[in-house]
Amino acid sequence: MQFGIFYEHQLPRPWSDGDEQRLFQEALDQVELADRLGIDFAWEVEHHFLEEYSHSSAPEVFLAACSQRTKRIRLGHGIFLMPPGYNHPAKVAEKIATLDLVSNGRVEFGTGESASRAELEGFGVPYADKRAMWLEATEQVANMMVMDPYPGFRGKHFSMPCRNVLPKPVQKPHPPMWVACSNREMIHTAAKHGLGALTFAFVDPSEAKHWVDDYYRTLKSECVPIGHAINPNIAMVTGFSCHDDEQEARRRGLDGFQFFGFALGHHYIFGTHKPGRTNIWQMYEAARGSMPDIAGRGIGTPDQLREHLRAFSDVGVDQVVFIQQGGKNRHEHICQSLELFAARVMPEFQEHEAARQAKKMSELAPVLEAAMKRKQWMKPLGDEEIEEFRAYGRNISEASRQGAVPIATSG
Repeated sequence: MQFGIFYEHQLPRPWSDGDEQRLFQEALDQVELADRLGIDFAWEVEHHFLEEYSHSSAPEVFLAACSQRTKRIRLGHGIFLMPPGYNHPAKVAEKIATLDLVSNGRVEFGTGESASRAELEGFGVPYADKRAMWLEATEQVANMMVMDPYPGFRGKHFSMPCRNVLPKPVQKPHPPMWVACSNREMIHTAAKHGLGALTFAFVDPSEAKHWVDDYYRTLKSECVPIGHAINPNIAMVTGFSCHDDEQEARRRGLDGFQFFGFALGHHYIFGTHKPGRTNIWQMYEAARGSMPDIAGRGIGTPDQLREHLRAFSDVGVDQVVFIQQGGKNRHEHICQSLELFAARVMPEFQEHEAARQAKKMSELAPVLEAAMKRKQWMKPLGDEEIEEFRAYGRNISEASRQGAVPIATSG
């Protein structure tokens, strides 16, 4: 099994000058440390307007900075908000490819549709259309990263003419593709489209088995890849705080993990929010005593974490992603937890990882081959079908010579 760290860039109130700068700089230090320790992935989300819960609105900038301070850790853009109201598909393809180039081919391309009212209405994305927008845009971004030129597209939610979308990524045909999954329905969707499942449901290992079984059952029987390659992997998130003293691990990590869940619930499920004024941390403090004890989920001693993670590994989870930066968790405690985990827990999981992956992919090879044969490929254009277009300056010059009103024309 592999391991990742995960960033929302949480910043509970009260806020002081310099807090956001410190938050980002400490996160960069943590990713650099994780790279040195042998952690496999660093994931960062894209969110907008979700105060206290997520100050991560430009993950491609943060991950590009990470790429220059690290050598081997995979950089997970998890996720890109795909409805075109957030990001035009061509710009998504350009940013992912650029990040892949500056990181020397270490990008994981996570996708999602979003679900918070703050974001959807902030960008004018209709709630009822977001799934269809995700589907349409994700397929076309994969085509843009591969095809030369991209033939153009006229869809329901976005259209564009033939263009050669540049640059192209290092990884061929494109970086591994994922989709955010918050429920078992999306697990089926991920498998159906040949995407890795990046799950955010905080399920325990017994429930995880059902998710894993659902994923591979659907992959084997229904998969028609949305991209030009299949990424048959499941990642699941958990809390994280590791210390030789269980109570100290709880003291350092439990509050932050609980706030993570509370703030998520506030923005997505039960909250009422006044931008710039609502104090979520204050509300969390008032509710703290009534919240369930979830300390067993990745919070404890090295032996306890080993048992917790072994249960995920045994049911077929490929990657566990740690929520280590939550609430008011302290930077030095996060670093100490990562160091202890890397020294005392991680080695036994890494020892046989290459062999496990090779065996898994060998067994899946006939399934993936059959799925790729079911894909309907976008038809490339022949040279004679690629439409030429004149520069605006040429149109203006020719129109001026003819005494006509200048317009932009093709041909």
